[in-house]
Amino acid sequence: MKCQKRCLLLRLLHAFQSKAAHDMYTFELTKPDGRELTLYSRAPIGGVGAAPSPFPEPLGAAPHFRWHPLRGEWVAYAAYRQNRTFQPPPEYNPLAATTDPAAPTELPAGDYDIAVFANRFPAMSADGRAEMIDELDAPAPASGGEKGGAPAPREGAEAPFAGADAPAPASGGEKGGAAAAREGAEAPFAGADAPAPASGGRCEVVVFTQDPSTALGRLPLEHIALLLRVWGDRTERAARQGDIRYVLPFENRGVEVGVTLHHPHGQIYAYPFVPPVPAAMLRQEAAYYAAHGSALLVDMAAREAGQGVRVLYQGEHAIAFVPACARYPYEVWVMPTAPVAAFADLNDAQRDDLARALKTVLLKYDGLWQREFPYLMAWYQAPLDGQAHPETQLHAEFFPPYRTRDRLKYLAGTEIAAGMFAMDALPEDKAAELQAVAVTLEAP
Repeated sequence: MKCQKRCLLLRLLHAFQSKAAHDMYTFELTKPDGRELTLYSRAPIGGVGAAPSPFPEPLGAAPHFRWHPLRGEWVAYAAYRQNRTFQPPPEYNPLAATTDPAAPTELPAGDYDIAVFANRFPAMSADGRAEMIDELDAPAPASGGEKGGAPAPREGAEAPFAGADAPAPASGGEKGGAAAAREGAEAPFAGADAPAPASGGRCEVVVFTQDPSTALGRLPLEHIALLLRVWGDRTERAARQGDIRYVLPFENRGVEVGVTLHHPHGQIYAYPFVPPVPAAMLRQEAAYYAAHGSALLVDMAAREAGQGVRVLYQGEHAIAFVPACARYPYEVWVMPTAPVAAFADLNDAQRDDLARALKTVLLKYDGLWQREFPYLMAWYQAPLDGQAHPETQLHAEFFPPYRTRDRLKYLAGTEIAAGMFAMDALPEDKAAELQAVAVTLEAP
């Protein structure tokens, strides 16, 4: 028994520091409740003790998936998340570094820049499972979750962007009423047995900085470049697990988009299948690549750079622009200009310029109305299936909730019920507003 306790103590206190290429240092710890914690820094990490946790025991709850047979997609259920920490006062910030061992937070004190730890209240976890409703068997995760990469483009699929005009809807919809089923399309449910997701997925919290009073856009460029490197490292770690098919880093900023903790942070969701939105993107990208031999988003970025009408930042290796197809008034896309499928594929020059593009957008947002600008930032990259994906492009999409200074854009009937967005503003006009906001970046 004494040996068991001693071994457990050693495991909990165990920490391992390593140095990756290009001066990214990492420090590994295990929390008292069993969750893993990794610290990242641009300099050697020091002054770190044992990993703290506000929770001494494991949560012991496992979320699960249920299949939606009508939509053909998985839904995650984690009822215990109703009791997660919700907008605590500043003096009870769980993402601050621990200063009083009697009142531990999620992070230790020490010299480091960024921290990543397993979410205490995850929407998905490795212990999750899949459930079928009313004995309706679900198919294998569709639209990109299949082993072997993104699904092949459906026969007859239109190229989404080729410089040519897209076909106009016939009488508001496809000719002949309801569209015929595409050849090769999988039935969302046919009573046949099929495998459930390989695992329950994983959820991580990414604390951008120890400073609770700053924001991602106000961090130094080197710090932002480190964050891009961290997202790549977490993606590679997920790939090594073998049961993860897609990694999505994102940030929710502002109460308008449902933020529960105001300390600068984001999250990483690692899915055991490719979720519907990136799966749809992959289908479009695959169809375009099959038709043109080049990446859809790379060609879109080149066109935007050539026109300049909606461009917010254009550097040697990165670009930021309001897309012509924006669904939100201040929507912005950020990406490398050369083909890059995932974070791990970025070279140093691309990463540094991408940090400049990202910071430019964030500063323009805050400068637009001289206040903190809420948004959802999501980063899309290639799926984790062991295949090359020259058709896809690493990029971020920003979804801000405001349509004017004091009016929110609510998703209503056509957006939620039909899935078609209706815009009350032209992307060119909103791009002009953001272009007029002057920003100054520190010298590289």
